[in-house]
Amino acid sequence: MNTPLITTVITPDPESNILSQEEITRIRDNSNSGIKNTFKKCALAVLNSLDHDVDIRELNKLLDIFDIEVLQLDRGIKLEITNAPAHAFVDNEMVKGIKEHLFSVLRDIVYVDQERRINPDFAFSDGHGTTNAIFNILRNARAMKPGVYPNKVVCWGGHSISNQEYDYTVAVGYHLGLRGLDIITGCGPGAMKGPMKGALVGQSKQRLYKGRFIGITEPGIIAAESPNPIVNELIIMPDIEKRMESFLRLGHCIVIFPGGVGTMEELLFILGVLLDDQNKDIPYQVILTGNKQSERYLERVDSFIRSSLGIEASNRYQIIIGDAETVAKEAQKGMQEVTQYRKLMDDAFHFNWRLHIDTMFQKPFEATHENMASLSLQKDQDKHKLAANLRNLFSGIVTGNVKEAGINAIEQHGPYQLSGNAELCHGIDELLESFIRQNRMKLNGENYQPCYEFVEQAK
Repeated sequence: MNTPLITTVITPDPESNILSQEEITRIRDNSNSGIKNTFKKCALAVLNSLDHDVDIRELNKLLDIFDIEVLQLDRGIKLEITNAPAHAFVDNEMVKGIKEHLFSVLRDIVYVDQERRINPDFAFSDGHGTTNAIFNILRNARAMKPGVYPNKVVCWGGHSISNQEYDYTVAVGYHLGLRGLDIITGCGPGAMKGPMKGALVGQSKQRLYKGRFIGITEPGIIAAESPNPIVNELIIMPDIEKRMESFLRLGHCIVIFPGGVGTMEELLFILGVLLDDQNKDIPYQVILTGNKQSERYLERVDSFIRSSLGIEASNRYQIIIGDAETVAKEAQKGMQEVTQYRKLMDDAFHFNWRLHIDTMFQKPFEATHENMASLSLQKDQDKHKLAANLRNLFSGIVTGNVKEAGINAIEQHGPYQLSGNAELCHGIDELLESFIRQNRMKLNGENYQPCYEFVEQAK
């Protein structure tokens, strides 16, 4: 990387959390068992958030000369940053939003590390403990505002989308913002940035100046999807599964725009949860939408869901094409249904406690070649279990596409070997091939080499 570099010391805002001497000692621990390296990687991704064109491995080369240290002072802490990308600064002063995000990274990484040492729930050993831990992470990040009626729309979609698709996400966000709705995304570019940009304008027109634009990420993906400039609340979850559950617990409606394998992973996660019999009566509005040019994409995704998971799964979402205002109206209608239900059940507005999320969706999936080859891609299983296995499949391809460990494993061992029911695997392969043709598989969208291949199942 040839970007100019800056060395500086920054001070947190007064309301930021303070750290104990023990916590500072651990955040400085550069050993394999310490959390310093995770903090460095996430911090560098935040500092690079104004440059979305860099490859993850190119960014990681900067780690050799980049450093960030927590300085203990009598009155609190400061961060000493060595060789930060200059585009994170204006007139030698760090952009305020980037500074806030750095301290959010510090807050979340230190908190989870501390709780894992002293709190049994943070072992994530069972469903209740995992959900309780997620609640505590979100509470520590001040992500929940008790007493506020449901108003948060989760927006999912690809980082590599066309200009026309991006403009449509902005239009949807604008109409959501006009209705005073806040936005949660994965915090990156593309369909994660567009709804926030539109909602910011829509809320401003309504003279709403305290809008919330929440970005939820995790250490393994943040370098590939650095926080976009509109995110004003950044939350780092321990892994992708905790991130996914956070979306569902914190949000009140989900709008899904065109994307690639990461978007399919998200869609399969929510459908797998909603297909669980324990959730059949819980209202949760899911909308698939895109501009007119995205109609074929949405038809293909819908066809895949129907053929693999059945009509019950497709009944859990609606498709709206090229009508941003209707999307916003349906989202608002979904908010009203959630509000009525939670009033009836005397349930919290700020956290969806009643939603049952099976441990198969909570348990982290490690995308090794062995685990990918062992996935049960068979139709003769409960639909929510099949959704979980399909979700793991797409999650693994995300790993092979954009995560450093996955990219290195593919280079060393070759593509993942996938097998299962012939009809199901053919459907998956066709869907993935369509994503490749539409340049939806990588950040740069070009010269994609599949990190997977389908092989005949051994008899």
